Amino acid sequence: MIRRDSLYRRLLTWLLLPLLALGGLMILQAWVEARRTADRAHDRLLEAAILAIAEQVQWLDDRLWLDLPPAALEMLATDAEERVFYALYDAEDNFITGNARLPGDPRDPPPEGDGLLYRDIQRGELPLRQGVGRVRLEDWRRGERFEVRVAHSREGRKRLAGELLRSSLAYILGMAALAVAILLLAIRAALAPLTRLRRAIQARDPRTLAPLELPLPRELAELRETLNELLARMRRVRANQERFIGDASHQLRTPLAGLTARAELALRQEDPARWREALEAIRASGNRISRLAVQLLSLTRLNNPEYHPERVRLDLVPLAREAVRHHWTGCHREGIDLGVETPETAVMISGIDWQLEEALGNLIDNARRYGARRITLRVHASPPTLEVEDDGPGIPAAQRLLMLRPFHRGGDGGGDGSGLGLAIVDGIARSHQARLFLEDGVAGRGLRIGLRFPGDTP
Repeated sequence: MIRRDSLYRRLLTWLLLPLLALGGLMILQAWVEARRTADRAHDRLLEAAILAIAEQVQWLDDRLWLDLPPAALEMLATDAEERVFYALYDAEDNFITGNARLPGDPRDPPPEGDGLLYRDIQRGELPLRQGVGRVRLEDWRRGERFEVRVAHSREGRKRLAGELLRSSLAYILGMAALAVAILLLAIRAALAPLTRLRRAIQARDPRTLAPLELPLPRELAELRETLNELLARMRRVRANQERFIGDASHQLRTPLAGLTARAELALRQEDPARWREALEAIRASGNRISRLAVQLLSLTRLNNPEYHPERVRLDLVPLAREAVRHHWTGCHREGIDLGVETPETAVMISGIDWQLEEALGNLIDNARRYGARRITLRVHASPPTLEVEDDGPGIPAAQRLLMLRPFHRGGDGGGDGSGLGLAIVDGIARSHQARLFLEDGVAGRGLRIGLRFPGDTP
């Protein structure tokens, strides 16, 4: 089942998430900066209004006097129709005049020098921004201190902040759209070599295993080389399979041709004794063909990478004794001494019983077919080992590895074996992670061959 996921979508997601987070931070920063800019602009208007009012303050009839010109407050009037309040206080915080009584700042008492303060206040349910100007009366007769307090509502500030935010948002959204477009193009361009590789693989003939020749970036070049290595292994496997099929067809064709020749020869005879002789030869050839077919099936199954039978805990001792009982009659008929040596305790491994039985059967049969007169099957406990020793002609050390190849026979090719026995045993050893060993027998005569299992086998 193909998953509905793609590398393109994954890259786009992981690149867009930080981009969206960055865009959110930029919008938040734009909002904070818009409010700060609007506050600064309107605070300058408050400052101008305070200074304009302070210039109109005079000392008249032993008191402060203010003749407020309309222009002093008109500068605070905007299209937002803000409400404007002002008040004049003397040095003792006594209200002199104004259109509203505005509070001072008890937390920050007036300094000795002049200065301007800004703060947010609440007048009923109306939020206001207030500016306080601490001024000294510039008069040649006396220098009286006083405060000019001016406040206005926040509609104009909010409107200006909104306009600034909208202009910033237009810029941010434009940049975001451009960044997303560039990101999409960049991802497509980065994945283009992968698309070329996919199309090159799809366009190949399924029967060809030639290496891929395609210019790719370094990361995909490593994937291409890995695919080429896989194709090289597949070429070797196919060559081995073709050679195996050719050898198998040759091995089957020869006895089948013999069967046909024997049958044709028997049909030309009229003597029943000759017929019996031909039938016995046909039966022997049929047995050899049957054994060859079984060995071919076993070797094919062992070489199948998809075949993974479940292992179970089993004891090598009864397995070896059963193999001796099964082959004893045939060996005894041919005058071969077949015996078994096993420890008293169980030798447990994790394995597949029928495969080990087949391995022992092939080893005993090979020894019987190639001239052994004495065959001994042994089981060792440490490490767990199954071995078969015979007193036959043995195999020269230089040819022992070659004997593991299918259809390869040692010496002059004597014997009536098929050359598959040791190849099957080698496959069974590999399936059990065991080591197959071929050594000289006792006193350098014969052959000792077996499977040595890992020492930590449960």
